[in-house]
Amino acid sequence: MAVWRKLWSTNLLAASLLFYILLNAMDVHARPANMSTAKDKSAASKDDNEILPADHLNGVKLELDGHLNKDFHQEVFLGKEIEEFDEDSEPRRNRKKLIEIFTKVDFNKDKSVSAKEMQRWIMEKTDEHYQEALVENKNSFRAVDPDGDGRVTWDEYRVKFLASKGFNEKEVAEKIKKNEDLKLDEETQEVLESLKDRWYQADSPPSDQLLNEQEFLSFLHPEHSRGMLQYMVKEIVRDLDQDGDKKLTLSEFISLPVGTVENQKAQDIDDDWVRERRKEFEEVIDSNHDGIITMEELEEYMDPMNEHNALNEAKQMIAVADENQNNSLELDEILKYSQYFTGSKLMDYARNVHEEF
Repeated sequence: MAVWRKLWSTNLLAASLLFYILLNAMDVHARPANMSTAKDKSAASKDDNEILPADHLNGVKLELDGHLNKDFHQEVFLGKEIEEFDEDSEPRRNRKKLIEIFTKVDFNKDKSVSAKEMQRWIMEKTDEHYQEALVENKNSFRAVDPDGDGRVTWDEYRVKFLASKGFNEKEVAEKIKKNEDLKLDEETQEVLESLKDRWYQADSPPSDQLLNEQEFLSFLHPEHSRGMLQYMVKEIVRDLDQDGDKKLTLSEFISLPVGTVENQKAQDIDDDWVRERRKEFEEVIDSNHDGIITMEELEEYMDPMNEHNALNEAKQMIAVADENQNNSLELDEILKYSQYFTGSKLMDYARNVHEEF
């Protein structure tokens, strides 16, 4: 397997085995792979000074390893406020915060959220993630551009990356300057080779083997670059495509080697994961419903700034909680289905609604 795919993709068989090893520690509604939470996958999970591309992209429906982003709904509904909602938080506080969000989503103040209002809100939250990425990128770029000339070479980045991994920065810089062997361990070498591949992909034509601040943003946050988004799609398709036609059938999209199922709970989790994959394939990604996912369809699906996708997502989110079937959401419906929107289940969700709203 190519080094690049080692970094970007999870070996499916290994993922399956890991799933069953960790089964007893999982919630019954979790998926069988890519099981870390949004907080685990955030930049905060990295070393404070480690300048690495994120392994999880906020507000993008598909993970880099091809699995569905189970936190997507919360990310596009809450934006940067996602970490304020926690199962351990005081329910009344979470309820009050959710009511505040409802009043913001309800743009025309008719105490009901339409699909268009939800679409507008999703796009605002998506832009919020983008603005956060810009700030992070600016800080990271300064760190890897020591001479402040607005351009970063691969060697400059490599020095800073290895320094963040505990290597002596001056010694590394000197060895690179003299073209000497850095004597890296195998894992670090593999990561560097993969990053170098991604680095040159982020170098916009005409290639000059230098990254400016905008290109560095593509390196750290490929979801905000059309060229890098296409590259991500190619990698995901290559990982899931079993017959090499550069397209995905339903069976390819939902396939995951199943290990020995030791109890019914394991089978239920696996069946639930397959159902989610099938639904996403048939109802969302395969836009022309021909039973095939093309790279173009997958690219549109993964594009966080696609307004058509945002509207479809808004309609889906409304359908989940729209108990009175009026194609919009009232406050009591959002509160009742708070776990879907925020990841936090509220107790006595309807108590004092009228007093607080």
